[in-house]
Amino acid sequence: MKKPPKRDESLEPISDEHYNLLMFGWKISEAMRNNIETERIKAYADWFKEKYLEPHTEIEKKHVFPILGMDNVRVKKAMANHRRLLRLFNDTTNVYKSLNRIEEEIGRYIRFEERILYNEIQAVATKKQLQDIKKHHEAVSFSDKEWKDKFWIA
Repeated sequence: MKKPPKRDESLEPISDEHYNLLMFGWKISEAMRNNIETERIKAYADWFKEKYLEPHTEIEKKHVFPILGMDNVRVKKAMANHRRLLRLFNDTTNVYKSLNRIEEEIGRYIRFEERILYNEIQAVATKKQLQDIKKHHEAVSFSDKEWKDKFWIA
């Protein structure tokens, strides 16, 4: 098995963001396992989407994916993943099912980006492009310390 390339330090803020997305999925999973009310989970999911997910996906769309080109098959897959996740976050008809699907989709989405897409981006990006990615992603800071309802600690 071929060992993945060493991640350029400029891409570390993205990996940190992806870790936060995985933790979000874990929090949903814990909440469902502990039978936390759907409304509480949904309120956190809506907050997370606005404060973190939407800015993250915008940066990828504007500053990261164009490095490979928006017609690249893997970039198209990533964009489709973004749209699918946002649709699930916006679903108000079957919220519990959508939250469950978000938890499942986030893991697949992050594994794809970390193992495949970002390795390809790193292989073709210039040093300046990598520094630009770092700069834009460092602007997205995440902390849910202000979120009072820590239902995942149940």
